[in-house]
Amino acid sequence: MSRTLAIAAVQAPPRPIGAPLDAFAAEVRAHRDAGAELVVYPELHLFGSESWPPGERDERLRAASTPLDSPFVDDLRAIAADTRVALVPGSICERGPGGELYNTALAIAADGTLTASYRKIFPWRPYEPYDPGDRFVTYDLDAGTVGLSICYDAWFPEVTRHLAWMGADVVVNIVKTTTPDRAQELVLARANAIVNQTFTVSVNCAGPVGRGQSIVVDPEGGVLAQAGVDPDVLRVDLDLDHVDRVRAHGTAGSNRMWSQFLPTDAALALPLYEGRIDPHRWEPRA
Repeated sequence: MSRTLAIAAVQAPPRPIGAPLDAFAAEVRAHRDAGAELVVYPELHLFGSESWPPGERDERLRAASTPLDSPFVDDLRAIAADTRVALVPGSICERGPGGELYNTALAIAADGTLTASYRKIFPWRPYEPYDPGDRFVTYDLDAGTVGLSICYDAWFPEVTRHLAWMGADVVVNIVKTTTPDRAQELVLARANAIVNQTFTVSVNCAGPVGRGQSIVVDPEGGVLAQAGVDPDVLRVDLDLDHVDRVRAHGTAGSNRMWSQFLPTDAALALPLYEGRIDPHRWEPRA
């Protein structure tokens, strides 16, 4: 049986903090009715803070933060259950048990179960107010395994490599890029897909807030769909068997990185990390 996942990657401007969820729910239903099995929205899609002055935005985001067992998250779960579609509603401002502020992606199953949550490991410092997460997250759908990453995570190859190592067939990278470096992120989306032989779904927010240019990439770096700057929806059927084929036969029929080592090869030490990232040792040697 083939493994196919019909996605709707929704490039849209963010909705203001506290906006009613009725219109959002209607959108999700429309994407389901159009055939989507997984609907994905950009980073912080339901936590738009652009209407406030820059100095006030962090305060507003912190005030709007919510734990995962809140009525707000319950409402999102109900939307997925009512529409019978798997949903990544962007990320939320999560209030941690010790008062931490996390940028957290949610993955909600079609029955309303909160299947996974992922705290952004690499907040965009020094501009973002979030505390970093400390674990990589994948979750399973009927067709295959999805890995979660958020925006700046894509600039750190350790994230996508770890998700692929955990079995991800597709990496969903939700984005809120408002800066000119979206051009570089498109390169990274393709590069991360190529070196890990996974699909990449990079969903940015639309203009005028964001730079748009959402992109869906196959495991050999081929662009399956790409948006402009304005609101758009990328509807793509992902053939997840492509991951198996490219790993068996090689990228462009040539490169099989996951089959690099032989059982008789010596173990390779990684002195860069010594098993962990220590902030005190992060910078390269002079």
